[in-house]
Amino acid sequence: MSAPSTASAPQGQPKVSEREARQVAEEAREQGWRKPSFAKEMFLGRFRLDLIHPHPMPAQEDVRRGEAFLAKLRTFCEEKVDGALIEREAKIPDEVINGLKELGALGMKIDTKYGGLGLTQVYYNKALALVGSANPAIGALLSAHQSIGVPQPLKQFGSQEQKDAFLPRLARTDISAFLLTEPDVGSDPARLATSAVPDGDDYVLDGVKLWTTNGVVADLLVVMARVPKSEGHKGGISAFIVEADSPGITVEHRNAFMGLRGLENGVTRFHQVRVPAANRIGPEGAGLKIALTTLNTGRLSLPAMCVGSGKWCLKIAREWSAEREQWGRPVAKHEAVGEKISFIAATTFALEAVVDLSSQMADENRNDIRIEAALAKLYGSEMGWRMADELVQIRGGRGFETADSLAARGERPVPAEQMLRDMRINRIFEGSTEIMHLLIAREAVDAHLAVAGDIIDPDKSLSDKAKAGAQAGKFYARWLPKLVAGPGQLPNSYGEFHHAGHPDLAAHLRYVERGSRKLARSTFYAMSRWQGRMETKQGFLGRIVDIGAELFAMSAACVRAELLRTSGDHGREAYQLADAFCRQSRIRVEELFGRLWSNTDDIDHKVVDGVLSGTYTWLEEGVVDASGEGPWIADATPGPSKRENVHRPIK
Repeated sequence: MSAPSTASAPQGQPKVSEREARQVAEEAREQGWRKPSFAKEMFLGRFRLDLIHPHPMPAQEDVRRGEAFLAKLRTFCEEKVDGALIEREAKIPDEVINGLKELGALGMKIDTKYGGLGLTQVYYNKALALVGSANPAIGALLSAHQSIGVPQPLKQFGSQEQKDAFLPRLARTDISAFLLTEPDVGSDPARLATSAVPDGDDYVLDGVKLWTTNGVVADLLVVMARVPKSEGHKGGISAFIVEADSPGITVEHRNAFMGLRGLENGVTRFHQVRVPAANRIGPEGAGLKIALTTLNTGRLSLPAMCVGSGKWCLKIAREWSAEREQWGRPVAKHEAVGEKISFIAATTFALEAVVDLSSQMADENRNDIRIEAALAKLYGSEMGWRMADELVQIRGGRGFETADSLAARGERPVPAEQMLRDMRINRIFEGSTEIMHLLIAREAVDAHLAVAGDIIDPDKSLSDKAKAGAQAGKFYARWLPKLVAGPGQLPNSYGEFHHAGHPDLAAHLRYVERGSRKLARSTFYAMSRWQGRMETKQGFLGRIVDIGAELFAMSAACVRAELLRTSGDHGREAYQLADAFCRQSRIRVEELFGRLWSNTDDIDHKVVDGVLSGTYTWLEEGVVDASGEGPWIADATPGPSKRENVHRPIK
């Protein structure tokens, strides 16, 4: 058995209370809603179909440029990318990365005036789905570089001088990485320990960053570090552009994972690293807001690659299930397998609808899509994993066998088990499922907290609470009656989605409208019941968000099916897939609604308390702990590195 760790918390780690941590996260949120939001309205019980239908469309010039690049990228992937080689060697060859640079893939989202391709979000996502299907590690490299790396925060918050200096490099030659996480800091940035101390015209950085995707090969870094408050300095967590070869930077370790073996992800130490003040993005203290705003659309890249995975899973499931016979007929004809194929097909259609709709809305910039992007990430990562898992099950023993082993004994080398391993990280990357539940739930109840938050705030005075009570009373007097009835109860509503010879999608949209009002009523009832304890009801909040994700996906699927019908592009088949998805989704929604009030949350809390107090240690007997010795969290005390620098510039 392993000895218990006696390591203390890392030196220099800020000590913050739960309330202080929440306050830091709250201050970093984008507070206002200057543009309409379909998802925000949906959580409030208002089904604003007009915000997404008719489906927004890209400009023809954007389509032409996007399709031209996709054609080049497809040829490159087919001719130059050996996914099996990357998996075996756990490394993307330099010639592949250089080939992507020559194609302009590093600058897909960078404006043409800086040497980029200037693709829309829609075509950027299609490109990631395509290249990710060749090898997911390549998709991760390009996504980390452009979705959360230096280009995106520069585009939104950088000065003109910074854009002129860095964007041309990032568009063609330089790879970037985003450094926020630390060994003892994940989704709680209030405890960020990396420091940036002002010194003349520079800042001096000290600290350790963990899970630095692209960090092993990066040329430029965007680093989040804490500036101490002092005379002339507001202080706070701030964002800096840092040259990766600066003196004092050491990539101490290249991490290895269960999947994404080609991922260049490491541990980076900063020791007395001087960074010009001109390289700070935005003002001091704006780092978290920059990071969160960057992720608002940056999160769309991950579900885009999940769409690509779903398409591949569907192709393999179709081909294999038609070939493999059991008891005299193809396995696809057996209901137990057929329902899995139907789930993969319907879910791939809906997930592509969610991603394309959210991306097109991002391109048009008419709507606030922070909730839609978060829902897309949450739903895509969960459903993508399920689709990969179902494919392995359909393939049976061959699904568990590696592609190399299959090839060695003369069968088609289908990397289903690799897909399962590669997809697993998506439920953790860029906000775990649990964190996404809390993030979306916070946005979903924003309107309630805006009118009633002072009532449950322990720091507010009685007079403040009284004023909040009066304000809340007026809001709910207007809002609650609207949740009683709506178009979802009228049999002819959404008639433009009901056509002869096609499944009736109008019925599903009526269900979504009714579900939206029921979701809002449930949220209101929970806030009335638990008040200040609402934030601790994470099981309830997670189910609320999951219902919202299903309702959003149903809406997107129906809107996409109607778009394809009117354009004459597989309209009848699209309606069939949308109908199948909505029927499957409605079953999940009904289960989630039931579990809002009938669940094991309270008994689960008691069991957890028992586990942590050692009540059940007898249950752990009879096994050997193979995990070995060592602290649970590595020491991240600032200081000079004692390890070899494994930074690997691309040659």
